[in-house]
Amino acid sequence: MSHLHLSRRSFLQSSALTLGLAAVPIEFAEAQSLEHRFFQHGVASGDPTPTSVIIWTRVSPTPEAIPGSGLGPDTTVTWEVSASSDFSTITRRGTATTSATSDHTIHIDVSDLEPARRYFYRFIAPNGEISTAGITSTSTLFDEPLSRLRFALASCANWEAGYFAAYGDIARRAQAGELDVLIFLGDYIYEYARGMFAGKNGAVRDHEPAWETVSLADYRVRYGHYRSDTQLQAAHAALPWIAMWDDHETANDAWREGAQNHSATEGDWPTRKAAGFQAYLEWMPIRATSTLFRSFQFGDLATLSILDLRSFRDLPPTYQQWAQGQRATTMMGTEQFQWLKDTVESTTTAWNIIGSSVMFAPMQLSGAPLAQLPEPLPANLDQWDGYSQERDRLLSILAGTGLPTLFLAGDIHSEWANSIRFNNQEIGMEVVCSSITSANVDDFLHIAEDNPVSLNAENFIRANSPLVRHVDVDSHGYSTVILSREAVQATWHRVADLSQAASPVSPMIQLEWKPGQGFTS
Repeated sequence: MSHLHLSRRSFLQSSALTLGLAAVPIEFAEAQSLEHRFFQHGVASGDPTPTSVIIWTRVSPTPEAIPGSGLGPDTTVTWEVSASSDFSTITRRGTATTSATSDHTIHIDVSDLEPARRYFYRFIAPNGEISTAGITSTSTLFDEPLSRLRFALASCANWEAGYFAAYGDIARRAQAGELDVLIFLGDYIYEYARGMFAGKNGAVRDHEPAWETVSLADYRVRYGHYRSDTQLQAAHAALPWIAMWDDHETANDAWREGAQNHSATEGDWPTRKAAGFQAYLEWMPIRATSTLFRSFQFGDLATLSILDLRSFRDLPPTYQQWAQGQRATTMMGTEQFQWLKDTVESTTTAWNIIGSSVMFAPMQLSGAPLAQLPEPLPANLDQWDGYSQERDRLLSILAGTGLPTLFLAGDIHSEWANSIRFNNQEIGMEVVCSSITSANVDDFLHIAEDNPVSLNAENFIRANSPLVRHVDVDSHGYSTVILSREAVQATWHRVADLSQAASPVSPMIQLEWKPGQGFTS
């Protein structure tokens, strides 16, 4: 990679320089003294529609059948879905057989459910062992009125950088009835070898395998290790997820034909990408298709289009190329762009929501040292700034719909709230969540949060980026959004101490944006 290509990690470094939640105990039909457990990785649900939802688990049929081992016999389990927490009545029931071919993961697309309904689900092993009971829900019928949608937004969870207290807090809020769904926008795992990308104090805990994930077995081991975390298990069990990958599910700064963190010594890129893709499909509660981009409708309120921005993108330009007027042609690819155009133009809902793994709004550098440039310099060409012509095409389409658009993003380990404008018209706003744990500016500096360098960087961004309403480059956590016809209410929740599994997590910033008015707070 050219030394002039500034990645998100490099941007954060350069910016620096200028449960107590317990997992629900597993129940056993037999004696609880069993040494081996079939269900060691929790349960999960996702991709809800008005009449269906995916439910997921992984089975460990024998002690040696650990993730990535390729060992263990074919195993048949029973699954149950109920409208009651005690499963006194069963809504849907069936069996499924899994094997080492799918790393003993199980995906059930449960159909014929009632719209806008809460359900409980569980799995039963051949020996009678019963999994944790998960909670999920279906969405509202497409033509039915829906007054609000409440969701969490999360991304960038690095096991080594700290504990997953943010996931624990999401689970608590979901169990309290405050959230409908979690939208996860990438970097669910990190591919690095131990110690390559940790927090300010080094690795808080070691991940597995010790080496960089390259093969299918490697990725499976890494997912299995992540899913041993009780707070992550709790977040999956508490509500349905809608998930998309970014780059670290394969390798840093991935694009259509390669990645910054992939070399010839690690084999060919298509093989590695296919391995990462297969493991992702196996371990995430999503409908397995040949493509990951897809849409969801929530009553008459909102249409969510969730984008795959790694599989089809061109290599972003270097700064030399950008300064010479060269722009990458596409981040989405022709097929995905046309699908998105058709989706946003045909929706009958009050809002469009765009799930973009990387930040959509311009993030540009300006000031005296850069005054000789013909236009402000993008801070990170791996984001939409490197693909600005395609972004302008999309903005034109969205403006033409006459609907407000809510953009969602993660990726850069920091909090942002941005106005989205086209031809001097404010057509929407963007919520960018911080990282669950992954390193940001204060971590790279190895100093406390809200240090002078970070504060100066934030002040510089605000002074030179009129679209930015809020930015914080030091915090970790997640965001919540309450969407109504009238407004977006976004809240940024922060983890106090990543080195503590029971760290407090608190709502710190809340903003409101209204169509036709912009930010009202």
